[in-house]
Amino acid sequence: MCPVTTTTAAGADGLTKVYGEGEARVVALDDVTVDFHSGQFTAIMGPSGSGKSTLMHCVAGLDTPSSGRVRLGEVDLSGLSDDQLTAVRRDRVGFVFQAFNLLPTLTALENITLPLDLAGRRPDPALVDAIVAAVGLGDRLGHRPAQLSGGQQQRVACARALVTSPDVVFADEPTGALDSRSSAALLALLRRGVDEFGRTVVLVTHDPAAAAYADRVLFLADGRLAGELTEPTANRVLDRMKTLERVA
Repeated sequence: MCPVTTTTAAGADGLTKVYGEGEARVVALDDVTVDFHSGQFTAIMGPSGSGKSTLMHCVAGLDTPSSGRVRLGEVDLSGLSDDQLTAVRRDRVGFVFQAFNLLPTLTALENITLPLDLAGRRPDPALVDAIVAAVGLGDRLGHRPAQLSGGQQQRVACARALVTSPDVVFADEPTGALDSRSSAALLALLRRGVDEFGRTVVLVTHDPAAAAYADRVLFLADGRLAGELTEPTANRVLDRMKTLERVA
């Protein structure tokens, strides 16, 4: 596991997100302040409807807070135009979602390097080779997504998120569509992204076994922070989740 650092890769101050109005009004996040440390793997957990994915989407710049401030490094996202925000997401953030979001007409290698191509940047051959080796699909790089298993496709998506050397990789339930073996391979790859490539990873998950790959686990309940756990194990995470669900 990586040591805790004091450098903040991303974070939020007084983050509130409200959907709807009147009787349909839902407070998804309620005055959340949190930091995600550089070079650290953080998992976010909580009961259904606790605000896990909303927190990630706001911090990643995919959703707009109702109030509060979101930071990516020293950049305040609330002060950016749409074009500036798009550039920040493209250049400084990596995403891995439950849906693989690979382009079917491109090979695995072309999908991995696609963010660099879109940004007009030349790939670093050494970094690409290192990430391809970590993915473990060196003999499948010429195959299109339809020729790959679900687990292989998700590993391609993970490599794509790492190849731009982002400040933060956000992963939202990335193992939800995978079997246990493929899930373990993907989580190990995210862990290697932290340990070997110095990335910062933020993972939303409902699975205590997945959270055990992290350096720390943040817990949400009813849109508020409900504690954290360092050096997590699956059993410790499960016990904390049972407590939160009983309270909920």
